Amino acid sequence: MFAYAQKKPNVLMIYVDDLGYGDLSTYGASKIQTPNIDAIAKSGIRFTNGHAAAATCTPSRYALMTGKYPFRKSGTGVLPGDAALIIDQNQLTLPKLFQQQGYQTAIIGKWHLGLGSQVEKNWNQDIKPGPLEVGYAYSYIFPATADRVPTVFLENHKVVALDKNDPIEVSYKQKIGTEPTGLENPELLKMKASPNHGHNQTIVNGIGRIGWMTGGKQARWVDEEITPTFVDKAVNYIKEHKSTPFFLSYHATEPHVPRMPSTMFKGKSGLGLRGDAILQLDHAVGQLIQALKDNGIYENTIVVFSSDNGPVLDDGYVDGAVTELNGHDPFAGMRGGKYSAFEAGTRVPFLISWPKQIKSNQVSAALVCQVDLLASFASYFKSKIEPQANLDSKNVLAALLGKDKKGRDYLVKSAYTFSILKDQYKYILPNKGPARNNQVNIELGNDPNDQLYDLSKDPAEKNNIASQNPELVKQLKEILLKETKKSN
Repeated sequence: MFAYAQKKPNVLMIYVDDLGYGDLSTYGASKIQTPNIDAIAKSGIRFTNGHAAAATCTPSRYALMTGKYPFRKSGTGVLPGDAALIIDQNQLTLPKLFQQQGYQTAIIGKWHLGLGSQVEKNWNQDIKPGPLEVGYAYSYIFPATADRVPTVFLENHKVVALDKNDPIEVSYKQKIGTEPTGLENPELLKMKASPNHGHNQTIVNGIGRIGWMTGGKQARWVDEEITPTFVDKAVNYIKEHKSTPFFLSYHATEPHVPRMPSTMFKGKSGLGLRGDAILQLDHAVGQLIQALKDNGIYENTIVVFSSDNGPVLDDGYVDGAVTELNGHDPFAGMRGGKYSAFEAGTRVPFLISWPKQIKSNQVSAALVCQVDLLASFASYFKSKIEPQANLDSKNVLAALLGKDKKGRDYLVKSAYTFSILKDQYKYILPNKGPARNNQVNIELGNDPNDQLYDLSKDPAEKNNIASQNPELVKQLKEILLKETKKSN
């Protein structure tokens, strides 16, 4: 199937943040055009049944890295900016797999999997363990999300541009220092915070953040420069490593809040700053692909593009995401969104191209998940994964190459509750939690009763057919409970 005598393919994984299934023109969006991302689909495969493992960022990223469902490990919820590393340094990870095959490995962009061995850490010294200890040879990241302190870049173990005479302090428990906050000084904000979301603590670059920070003035990023900085690092990495196989994880911040794209994109989409951020993301993807072409390695580079969870509009800031939607549907007609057990929470854009091996212009309904990348690449490398690794990752390599249209047999997904996809059916486990997250105006999928949907006829999950199909409910529930009770 493969020409192993040829040089191993490079892998560029573009992992984006809060992008919905309906946010790309290749998935049917008509109010916004994303030609550079669309080009990945045209040169390879666009999956219509591709998923994140969870409906929020940290757990999805944990699954991507480890090949394990995030609910197997406690502490894999959405992490604060000062969290400790949640990945066991001794376990197999996706970048470690590539290192074992002689690849150079790097991550550039958002991290959000914790840093250091404890919460209380000294940001003015080497900060480890982190990406370098779990498989990456080089990292240029920010610690958590752009709406959380500390608002700094880290290159490998060190905060970039840190002035030791202006040490950084961070707290998620209480206010520290005397710097203005969004709560106390709203007149200083250039982007108003939504009520009751928590984005009203230390102000950085005119934007209220979650958490308190003092010091590190020289090291703090400017939001409009985050993406150009990451792209510049990634393009240079591609140029410097064009002669050796590499695995490069580019983890974009778009369109996560706070949405503050470069000036050249502001107002360009007509959909508020969220739409502008998506245009910036598309432009960044174009720059990365062009770098592959300029360095003569595009044909033998596997490009994987996906999102960590589904979309959310009002997630903490008044930025036009709701009021300037103008008919755009990030949810693509599906229920839910970020945080939700309904399909819009985890069914996300999922694209793969490899001009040398994958036929262009394919559309696949194979069931694939980001958690499967570890086992699938291991299969490609003929690398044996020991049973004691207890992975949830399935080998769907044939589906990723367009040779199989089925993918995995079933998929377990986690949000407030658990759900399972098998064939065309979706079952959601009963849960007495809130039906809706009113802060973000998203249905969560919680219901005290069994929920069963036939997605082939009802992709919007409007018609619960559980009562008409008790045997199917029993079958899916048994699989789901067995999976969620497994010990890893």
